[in-house]
Amino acid sequence: MLTQDGGRVHASSRRRAADHRPYFFLSYAHTPRNGVGGPDPDLWVEKLFGDLCGHVMAMTDLPAGAQAGFIDQDMRSGEGWSERLADMLATCRVFVPLFSPRYFASEMCGKEWYAFAQRVIYEQAKNNTTAEAIVPALWWPVPPEQLPGPAERLQFNHRDFGDLYVTEGLYGLVKLRIFEAEYERAVYELAKRIVSVADSSAIGPGRPVDYRNVPSAFGASGGPRPLQVTVAAPTRHDLPEGRTSHYYGDMAQDWNPYHPDSTRPLAYVARDLVRSLNYQADIISFDEVFVPHEGKQEPGRPEILLLDRWALRDEEQRERLAAFDAEHRPWVSVIVPWNREDEQSRAAEAELSDWLERTMPKKTGQGRAASRAAARGVPSMEAFGQLLPQIVEAAAQQYLKHATAYPPTGGGHMERPRLRGPMAAEYATTHYVPQTHDLAPDAEDTDDSTS
Repeated sequence: MLTQDGGRVHASSRRRAADHRPYFFLSYAHTPRNGVGGPDPDLWVEKLFGDLCGHVMAMTDLPAGAQAGFIDQDMRSGEGWSERLADMLATCRVFVPLFSPRYFASEMCGKEWYAFAQRVIYEQAKNNTTAEAIVPALWWPVPPEQLPGPAERLQFNHRDFGDLYVTEGLYGLVKLRIFEAEYERAVYELAKRIVSVADSSAIGPGRPVDYRNVPSAFGASGGPRPLQVTVAAPTRHDLPEGRTSHYYGDMAQDWNPYHPDSTRPLAYVARDLVRSLNYQADIISFDEVFVPHEGKQEPGRPEILLLDRWALRDEEQRERLAAFDAEHRPWVSVIVPWNREDEQSRAAEAELSDWLERTMPKKTGQGRAASRAAARGVPSMEAFGQLLPQIVEAAAQQYLKHATAYPPTGGGHMERPRLRGPMAAEYATTHYVPQTHDLAPDAEDTDDSTS
């Protein structure tokens, strides 16, 4: 196993000697040519990739012929390119996004980011770890306020790679000969970080996802959007008679239906997944939800309701859920997780399904195919992860359709939000950040989705 010690990287374990997976996936946005027949602008990215691979090979025990890293330079078209990308995203140990303004405008790059991030979240859920396996690199500096939530939240000090790296990015360093020494230093430090993170995170290979159907991690423009994750489940203190406590904790939010495959409560796995879609999620218990007996409920934010059907054996919960179902809340999407390995749930399947259909007929029958499938039951963590982005998008669209729009105040000017995240201080020390800005009128929201 490779560790970092006093600036050196060395081998310290035989356990991973046979692990010949690529160390990193270099994710970058292709730059269009300047005119017909012009030089390929991505040659500089390919040089960076080659230099990184050389360092990684020198720092590890990868055998001759093994891939140190992966880049899609030979896969811009042709049959099987999406399958090849999916395979690499499922096996590479570290994801290296090459930050630039063009990168965060690229849907393809956002899909690559989400596919890898989902794999890391599954690994964290299975092993109850906090491993991070995304190592960002600056191709060209990006103002912190332009970073989407998943990029902004990365805890990474770019200044460790040199002051000029922060101000010029790898593109500036590689293009100008006067910065050659700074370029070599930055690439060497980046390679060391890749090897160190690959070892410390120890993210195992995952199952390839359908790359064409995964969402982009960058979502809509702007900062993270709010979303609520609500959990309707018993606690281990008020379980139905005979129900095992293996899946429950002291609060409803502790419900872990995919035990023992997952060691984390599902609400927190869902929160991490939606954060990878540029949402900011709050987690609450259904007991905290206000259910009016009359009058229309105004939407506060899109909402995902995670429902344990065992909660329906409690008469009071059934009454509250039935009242909730009777309210017009199309911005709330219901997901009914269950574990196909849970013998008690399998044995009670007919009864639990009947309770659900009688208690919440509107929520279990409305929406698109994905929403109806989620309400019928999601039997595994993998299936949950595949459905969740579609359910979140459905809830978000319905929220935009039904929420009251308010015009901006303050005469068309407002204070720019404070810079957040670890990159804010770095950027502010080397770039001028204005304190106010003009607000352009918002484009009219449109939504052609149906309930």
